[in-house]
Amino acid sequence: MTEAETTKTDETDETDETDEPDETTAAAAPEPVRPWWHWRSLTRGRLRPAVAAAVAGALIGGASVAWQAKAGPFEAKSACWGMLSDDDVADLFAGKRDIEASDVPITSDSIFSEGPSGVCRLKSPRGRRVTAQVHQLDTRFGGSSDKWADEYLSARMTPLGGGLLGMSSDTRAWLAVPEGCVGRQSDGDGPLVVDMDAGWTTYDDEVDAGERAQLTSAVVRLVNGYMAEQGCEGEVKDPADKLPAPTRFKGEKPDAYCGIEGLRLEGTREADKFNPPVVTAGEGPVRTCDRDVLFGHPRLRLMTVEDPRLAALYTGLKFKGGPKVRAVGGVAGTGFLRDDFGLFQAECQTGDVTFLIRADGTERAADIRTLLPRYVTEEADRIGCGPLRIKLPA
Repeated sequence: MTEAETTKTDETDETDETDEPDETTAAAAPEPVRPWWHWRSLTRGRLRPAVAAAVAGALIGGASVAWQAKAGPFEAKSACWGMLSDDDVADLFAGKRDIEASDVPITSDSIFSEGPSGVCRLKSPRGRRVTAQVHQLDTRFGGSSDKWADEYLSARMTPLGGGLLGMSSDTRAWLAVPEGCVGRQSDGDGPLVVDMDAGWTTYDDEVDAGERAQLTSAVVRLVNGYMAEQGCEGEVKDPADKLPAPTRFKGEKPDAYCGIEGLRLEGTREADKFNPPVVTAGEGPVRTCDRDVLFGHPRLRLMTVEDPRLAALYTGLKFKGGPKVRAVGGVAGTGFLRDDFGLFQAECQTGDVTFLIRADGTERAADIRTLLPRYVTEEADRIGCGPLRIKLPA
């Protein structure tokens, strides 16, 4: 009998086997479990076609399960330290999936104690880019030289609410990692945050609520991913569908500058209809009023930093900013006054709160001197830190 005939006979014998168990087989003791390399040595070079077919079938079946479960070699691609799925990234780019992702791993600087840091970049072939960053806010230069505060504490940003320290718009989003995961921040240290930059901010248009929701969800996923990597229990709930209406330019009354009753500039008899302010929508952690915004930078900003963790950004600045501003009775605190900047940090019951008015130049010196005392008093009353009165330097 030839080799081909022998093979054919073997195949026929295997095919004719019935489903009835053989009594001898049933009574036999089970074969011991052997490692995979044992079977590989026995079958090398003489695997029968039927066995090969069975192995192939098993592989195909396994691959089908893996595809459905998005595991193994068919696992969906992930970006930003493995914390964003393909779907998450596509949501940020209007459904497009040809997005190039790269990141710098999240590491800690043990020498300078600057906290964990890492960067992720997402780039579309059509030119749009989204950058995510993990970093501890720098308190050494007063609001990180005001650059971070300019963008991430602007009036276009909406507080996330629900006790979360974070804000979002259609081009920016940030969220602090909960202290329950990273520990309570020390006095003088800024919080550890994850922020996202989705490109150019256009102040002339109303904030797009849909894009704001997508950025909010993405930054929450990144924070939850970081917490999971650190072994922290629990996760942040996504507040994207509960955010208040987006902020927009709003009119104001002459005696309610930036929407604050009783706050006005001397000689102002009617509201400025051509340069209405943009005021934060929602409660805490900051209330910002931006005026005369040019290329994303307000020429005049009035801001109350209500959360002590953010107020730490200005703790160092209050001692060296300029001639001293002091409290008159009531709540304690200190600050300074310059031609382009007025600031007072109060020691409120909830912790430090910072009140500031900053101009993009010295031509608003008289306005800052006029507005700051009344602004501090009114805002302190609003947040329950009053009565608070301040005395300006001569």
